[in-house]
Amino acid sequence: MGQHFLTDLNIARKIAEALSGGSAEAPADTLEVGCGMGVLTQFLLRRDDLVTWGAEIDTESVEYLHAHYPAFTPRLIEGDFLKLDLRERFPGGLRIIGNFPYNISSQIFFKVLENRDLVPECVGMIQREVAVRIAEPPGSKEYGILSVLLQAWYDIEYLFTVNETVFNPPPKVKSAVIRLRRNGVERLDCDEALFIKVVKASFGQRRKMLRNSLKAVFGNFGGEEHPFFTRRAETLSVAEFVELTRWVAERLEKRG
Repeated sequence: MGQHFLTDLNIARKIAEALSGGSAEAPADTLEVGCGMGVLTQFLLRRDDLVTWGAEIDTESVEYLHAHYPAFTPRLIEGDFLKLDLRERFPGGLRIIGNFPYNISSQIFFKVLENRDLVPECVGMIQREVAVRIAEPPGSKEYGILSVLLQAWYDIEYLFTVNETVFNPPPKVKSAVIRLRRNGVERLDCDEALFIKVVKASFGQRRKMLRNSLKAVFGNFGGEEHPFFTRRAETLSVAEFVELTRWVAERLEKRG
């Protein structure tokens, strides 16, 4: 399933401790994505400021968890996290944590984005290069679509690097743990759906200037050009993408 199982208990404890919770009187709903054999789960279950839920797609892992953590069974969801309706299951919000399978880590973060009003925090262990990409500031060659979109609504912290030797089977690359916490932005100062489209279009041909990248998706803007058109996507901050989105919206409205 693309999963590398963590075997180092100290690292599992550190990941579990990186997530903030509620209180013993009002514990926070928390969903672990990909519980595996419960290495991280066991530390989450010890916290009285969390109500820990799990999503696990692998039937063997589910059977193992049922056998070893019977009290957890009512809160273990057997199925694909990417297909879960989080609004229906957790209308009051939830935190998300996990040793995320490498092959779907980006999809997990896009799902967090879609539910950003529900998810105040996310802690995940992922491939190191993906973690670096998400946390990078503008101007870096790693800075990309996921960087901009996540940084628009979350503060990103790169917490620590994890070596290959603490997994079974060992991956061929290093891993890293990052933490996302919702920033103070309730709504962007632009059309948010168009913002996402502009960001994706801008990085669609990332080696080209924005003039060419945007034209490929939105067509000609009637000869008008924004000052950002001579720059590449990786040089723009979130605030600049918001400004560019407002400009594109005005031009599209003029064009009808």
